[in-house]
Amino acid sequence: MGVILLRHTRPDVAEGTCYGRTDYPPAESFSEEAAEVLAALPPVHRVLSSPLLRCTRLADHIGAARGLPVEIDPRLIEIDFGAWEGTPWAEVPRDGLDHWAAHFYDSRPHGGESVGMFYARVVPFLDEMHGAGTVLAVTHAGLMRAALHHAGREGAWQMKFPYGSFIELP
Repeated sequence: MGVILLRHTRPDVAEGTCYGRTDYPPAESFSEEAAEVLAALPPVHRVLSSPLLRCTRLADHIGAARGLPVEIDPRLIEIDFGAWEGTPWAEVPRDGLDHWAAHFYDSRPHGGESVGMFYARVVPFLDEMHGAGTVLAVTHAGLMRAALHHAGREGAWQMKFPYGSFIELP
């Protein structure tokens, strides 16, 4: 087995809010969600985490249960949506969204990271983890999309991942 990318549990933020690097804590349902995640995970030899609280709290929970230390890796942080962070998606300026959709890889109308910048940050992590044993990385949906895109998965950028779900990469 290779790298397991695990999306954090539900954050304490209103549904429909644009968030990437904003450090929202886990929702009140964390304990129940974390127990379900822990029960579903296969054995791992190493636990890594995005530095955001919604990830570190879950990684710490898993690490404690499995007797493994947690390593923080800033490459696992979600894409930076700049000025859009914390804004309801319905209130994000339409012209900015249209530009982003039309120039998906290079556009950054929000002033944060472009998808290309994000992808360039994530790929070295993925390449480094290839062949590193069974590693769990507690991270975000954007990173899971980038990993599947890197693996050649068609439509990876449009994929949805429920909170607490994980994918396994060879």
